[in-house]
Amino acid sequence: MLRREFLLTAAAAPIAAAAPTPTTILYNDHAVSLDRVRPDPKDLWVRAADLPRINQFELKPQGACRADLCIPISKDLKSGEWFNLSGFARRIHQAYVNEGAAWSFGEIPVVRGDFYKSRVAPDFAVPDRTGKIVRLSDFRGKKVLVITWASW
Repeated sequence: MLRREFLLTAAAAPIAAAAPTPTTILYNDHAVSLDRVRPDPKDLWVRAADLPRINQFELKPQGACRADLCIPISKDLKSGEWFNLSGFARRIHQAYVNEGAAWSFGEIPVVRGDFYKSRVAPDFAVPDRTGKIVRLSDFRGKKVLVITWASW
């Protein structure tokens, strides 16, 4: 092989490696297939426009927002049209795994549970200082401050 042919072949190799590969993202009960992701050996960079399809978040000036919940994001999670989804998952303590072109993301702790959707805390009962049983539901419609303490 001539030196010139070798150099042309070597120069073309990184371009082929950086070609877009289809990626599947699993979150909750659905799978999203993306044709374009930014190549990165350790992180998953998706287009910010694809974020609502993936996990219902949307990038706004306040941060990554879903309904009325906004999570501030650092500048290293965004680069032009790209958003570092795995970096965001680490920031919000969301579990994820990667196997080739498939990424699976667990529940997002800050949006987990029915209380997030209804904004109603689960009912519980505790004795007050006099021993009378008091239920949280007794205060429905009022603002309540609940303070807990444990000896361990």
